[in-house]
Amino acid sequence: MAVKVLIVTGDAAESLEVLYPYQRLIEEGYEVHIAAPSVKKLRFVVHDFEDGFDTYTEKPGYTWPADVAFADVDPGQYAALVIPGGRAPEYLRNDPEVKRITAAFTGADKPVAQICHGPLITAASGGLDGRRVTAYPALEPDVRGAGGAFEDSEAVVDGTLVSARAWPDHPAWMREFLTVLRSKAPVGG
Repeated sequence: MAVKVLIVTGDAAESLEVLYPYQRLIEEGYEVHIAAPSVKKLRFVVHDFEDGFDTYTEKPGYTWPADVAFADVDPGQYAALVIPGGRAPEYLRNDPEVKRITAAFTGADKPVAQICHGPLITAASGGLDGRRVTAYPALEPDVRGAGGAFEDSEAVVDGTLVSARAWPDHPAWMREFLTVLRSKAPVGG
């Protein structure tokens, strides 16, 4: 039976932060499902860093179908959770189903990978209290306000919680997350 990993996301998620872990986990042998507010075609964005801008810019990105609605997710069927960034976490953190899903993973000490603005969801579900994490640097006050210790690093591992700042950190983020995931839920294990 395949080991399943869940990605929670929605419209305006950062394209690379959804599709890189999605494809990397499939390559590793995991079955990956994308959960969203409803089963529909999601519209992602591209956040880029351009000279002369004080923050990132946003452009239209890829579209991708959601596999399952949040309300239909049984966290017990999944070994791990991935929370991409982009603007999606800004509104998803208010969704009671996302909070239920995220709290189930953090409460069961299952592997969770979060990147960029993804920690907004973990914070809303109470999963950052007492944890060491990184995030997009502008989220440092949010992380601290949720009881977390912010570290400005390309990948931070605190037990089963693996975080990164943004898509340029993908190699370190996925390397660390896969180390945790393989130890907790190996493919074929």
